[in-house]
Amino acid sequence: MGSLPCARPPPAGDGGGGAAYSRVVYCNDPGCPEATQLDYPGNAISTTRYTVANFIPKSLFEQFRRVANVFFLIVGIVSFSPLAPYRAVSVLLPLIIVVGATMIKEAFEDWRRKTQDIEVNNRKVQVYDGTRAFHQTEWKKLRVGDIVKVEKDEFFPADLLFLSSSFDDGICYVETMNLDGETNLKRKQCLEVTTTLHNERSFQKFKALIRCEDPNEKLYSFIGTMQYQGAQYPLAPQQILLRDSKLRNTQHIYGVVIFTGHDTKVMQNAMDPPSKRSNIERRMDKIVYVLFSGLVLIASTGSIFFGIKTKGEISDRNYRWYLRPDKSSIYFDPNRAALAAFFHFLTSLMLYGCLIPISLYISIEIVKVLQSTFINQDQEMYCEETDKPACARTSNLNEELGQVNTILSDKTGTLTCNSMEFVKCSIAGVAYGSGLSEVEEDVGRGTQHELSELKDPPISSEGYNCAAVTRKSVKGFNFEDDRLMNGQWINEPQSNVIQKFFRTLAICHTAIPLVNNSSGDISYEAESPDEASFVTAARELGFEFYERTQTSISLHEFDPNIGRKVDRTYKLLNILEFNSTRKRMSVIVKTEEDQLLLFCKGADSVIFERLAKNGQEFEAKTKCHINYYSEAGLRTLAVAYRKLSVEEYKKWHEGFLLAKSSVNADRDAIVDETAEKIERDLILVGATAVEDRLQKGVPECINKLAQAGIKIWILTGDKLETAINIGHACQVLRKCMKQIVITLDTPDIDALNKGEKNAVEKALRESVAKQIRDAHSQVSVLKGSSVLFALIIDGNSLAFALSGSLENLFLDLAVDCASVICCRTSPKQKALASASPFTHRNLERFQVTRLVKRSTRKTTLAIGDGANDVGMLQEADIGVGISGVEGMQASAEGIVEGYGSNSRSGHADNIEDDSLECGLDDDVNGLERKALTRKARIEVAYIVVLCLFMSLLTSIN
Repeated sequence: MGSLPCARPPPAGDGGGGAAYSRVVYCNDPGCPEATQLDYPGNAISTTRYTVANFIPKSLFEQFRRVANVFFLIVGIVSFSPLAPYRAVSVLLPLIIVVGATMIKEAFEDWRRKTQDIEVNNRKVQVYDGTRAFHQTEWKKLRVGDIVKVEKDEFFPADLLFLSSSFDDGICYVETMNLDGETNLKRKQCLEVTTTLHNERSFQKFKALIRCEDPNEKLYSFIGTMQYQGAQYPLAPQQILLRDSKLRNTQHIYGVVIFTGHDTKVMQNAMDPPSKRSNIERRMDKIVYVLFSGLVLIASTGSIFFGIKTKGEISDRNYRWYLRPDKSSIYFDPNRAALAAFFHFLTSLMLYGCLIPISLYISIEIVKVLQSTFINQDQEMYCEETDKPACARTSNLNEELGQVNTILSDKTGTLTCNSMEFVKCSIAGVAYGSGLSEVEEDVGRGTQHELSELKDPPISSEGYNCAAVTRKSVKGFNFEDDRLMNGQWINEPQSNVIQKFFRTLAICHTAIPLVNNSSGDISYEAESPDEASFVTAARELGFEFYERTQTSISLHEFDPNIGRKVDRTYKLLNILEFNSTRKRMSVIVKTEEDQLLLFCKGADSVIFERLAKNGQEFEAKTKCHINYYSEAGLRTLAVAYRKLSVEEYKKWHEGFLLAKSSVNADRDAIVDETAEKIERDLILVGATAVEDRLQKGVPECINKLAQAGIKIWILTGDKLETAINIGHACQVLRKCMKQIVITLDTPDIDALNKGEKNAVEKALRESVAKQIRDAHSQVSVLKGSSVLFALIIDGNSLAFALSGSLENLFLDLAVDCASVICCRTSPKQKALASASPFTHRNLERFQVTRLVKRSTRKTTLAIGDGANDVGMLQEADIGVGISGVEGMQASAEGIVEGYGSNSRSGHADNIEDDSLECGLDDDVNGLERKALTRKARIEVAYIVVLCLFMSLLTSIN
């Protein structure tokens, strides 16, 4: 078969690009001598915990980590000696049954994993055979270097270098839900030089040398080069198609296999979730130690007295002659009383061994299985919309739900729906959009933040009261304002700025237009719900994005000069994509009049500091509107643009190409630095405001949990004002609470930022320390009273609070507060950094979760819905995943369909009861109100039989 062999380059002298480029693929060059030097792993994967060879020893090791099992194993071995007061079978048979049953369960679960592996490994894919044809083969037979063809809606069988697609401009759309939980499509772009490889015949002469990084777990980065037709081309994540992602909205693609099997990024990220033991199990171990200590004490006491009597009385034929055995032996030899006492001690251990019940652990396991059955069958935790019940992925932690002290929760997609709607905007210093957001409505019902004036923003130069217009519902668009609707924006004083605003929204994105063949309607697939709502808003207000190619973007654009829509095509020159460091994205285009324009949208703090002096005309009013929108719980972005001269763009573009073609490991940082040079001197045009509505039942759920005395922590990337008002809306912040705000976003701090770096950092740390100390003093004075405190801290302050000497002081303050909101948390702080396979997207949540566990020493529960929450879910005592538009959280111990289900699973009404019954109480009450399904009845009957059988075994002992 004409595969593309792969080998590592020689260690030196080959210009391989350094250590980072140690993987080489020789395409269509099987005769290359280096190709035979080293074989890479095959594409078969295994997710099983055991193999046939190691199952028995490894499984036995897991079983005998339990103290009771070790004890009974020792007793069983000793029972073969004449010292035993009973037959060995009475001890070993129950132990063998208990251990064997657990091993059978482990084997069954591992066999299910093996079956899934076999199914995956035997999937079919088309592979080029070197004879101008593709043929079907199993995934497991793929090798590094094979050229494959993947059809629409198929999964990628390995990590591929994207060569070409059914689209002439070499793009494809990928769904990565299996990787990061997101259902939004990602747009991938192959190198322009390989777009002509669009059929079997073209691959006959295709020869290339690919050098790339070694296998690693970083899903969002890739470094490599491809030498083709005498030139070298840099490779980026845009050209990489990862295993287990799916091809969507594209008929087919061609790609070269670069990583196979366990070298693929998804398998590099795969890890067994940490083993979590509940308080009940830990308490049982302590009880076993206590019982064992008592057993040793009883046996020791008896043995000591036995030794004394053996030496003093049995040797004297005048005393207790009837205790002397008929035949003298070492067990009763008066001349060796100490040895006789020791043997008596062993006999006593076996005789009184029933103090430690052999059925202890298995009985608890049966109870846990019963609990899981009740949870899975609970109709009150069933979601009709998705037709999915709650799912307890493990039975080990059920009883912990009744012991929860602190809940740590993500906001977006967990408390909220992660379904953005464009509701308001600020353009040229004028606020547009009528109606109240959900947060405004809740806040306006009686909290201290009266924001209802946003319905008619006082800052608006016209104070216009907008009438509602009846129209059809449009997903992602909930905007009402007659001043802009139906082309009326042309009558506004700043109509030219309004035109630039919506033109920016229609152009500055990476969304994909999808046309419904039956109705002709256009919908959009975007990398984020925010971006989809922006493009939809632009369409609804007269700027319809309808086509994208590799080099152009086309709009149906309302022309105020002729009063109707016209087609305009913009040549797409560059896309400077969004990332968590830049906090913005830009697009550079050339208009039909040959004018170069840069459109930019991003976080207001980032955009405002890059404005030109003549671009700050609307800054003050826009800032004011953004603050209003943030207080209303809306997510905001600033929108700006600038004109470019041909000379400036050419000079910058040369440097940008050099940065993108860099072979350094820090290429991404170099690209960002180069992009920074042109994203300056911007002209502000306005700001957007989108709403992410709360999930159904969230306020009621949190209110119940708070009434039970559970402390709630929310971690969000929103602005401080947005976080506070979301907190009020979802009942995390309540009217009776005294709020403590720790922030570095103040005018005094802004002034400090202009100084020397080390001095600024010292001043910031001192500012945070002072705020924490003051707050701690305030809480200490009122500690023990009925006053409840809520702590709100921003991400910059949290970074200082979690470091050095402030950590313990901050935690002492936080654990004394009923609610804690951490806002503006950066994605870099939300990953388990270099200590685990997680990317740098979960650190702060992981840190906070670990610190809360360590400081409170009580049960913590984490709730999340996306890959950002994996570290938090795995570090908490209990992890609950919300399944929904972002996919199920595979790292959680339990899955529910919405946040409202957690009040039931948490058993808030009985949370004070520190017993196992808490874990069953609400479930049993719920089951009394409804009949069990047939499946549940069978499971319960099976469990009852097991309980009776274990009782019988105990009686035998």
